[in-house]
Amino acid sequence: MNENTVQIIHLYPDLLNLYGDKGNIACMVKRLNWRGIQTNVQLCTNQDHSIDLSSADIIFVGGGSDREQALVCSLLLKKKEELIRYVENDGVLVAVCGGYQLLGKYYQTASEKIEGLGLLDIYTDAGKDRLIGNVVLQSSLFDQPIAGFENHAGRTEIGDYTPLGKVLYGHGNNGTSGFEGVIYKNVIGTYLHGPLLPKNPKLCDYILSCALKRKDANFPGLKPIDDTLENQANTYIVNRFAPEKK
Repeated sequence: MNENTVQIIHLYPDLLNLYGDKGNIACMVKRLNWRGIQTNVQLCTNQDHSIDLSSADIIFVGGGSDREQALVCSLLLKKKEELIRYVENDGVLVAVCGGYQLLGKYYQTASEKIEGLGLLDIYTDAGKDRLIGNVVLQSSLFDQPIAGFENHAGRTEIGDYTPLGKVLYGHGNNGTSGFEGVIYKNVIGTYLHGPLLPKNPKLCDYILSCALKRKDANFPGLKPIDDTLENQANTYIVNRFAPEKK
């Protein structure tokens, strides 16, 4: 394998793939390939767990039902120390919805308490109602608002961690804090589906840049590409749901 190839590991896509989460993988691959950067996507599935996570440049985990989430957590707990080392060594990890909840100490559902991976000192409790709908965020990472879709009963508390963004429209982590998602080192956790990355090109490029800088401290930055359609998709959602807050 070419050492310049970006290694992407997709954790349990056979169990966690709500709302087109696989589209995030496709987006990352395309945006790298358009710039002449090779990629290799490995799938860690319920049938094949034999993947060395330390070889990853990017790890992605999506969302699923409570049952599937509990199953995945039981599998990932066997890789907990490996994941902790990866994260603390500035490994890039993107976790969506159920995957986001698994980063914390626990997720309390309506009927059981699911042990989390404890990668972050956060936790999730069950709410009475689901938080559903489009979301628009303003992040400190870049000027372009982040657009996505949420559908979760969990209320996540992130403590003193930096949120992914301030909620301009929607509910976010718990419907009351005014913030959504979490950032820690090169970890991004978020409730936003959609899939998230195709309509947020700056967020996707931020994630890719973190991975490439980790591979090569002298990485000069991603070459610009034509994001006309991606920006139009983002702008449409922002203008529809939070036009006065841009």
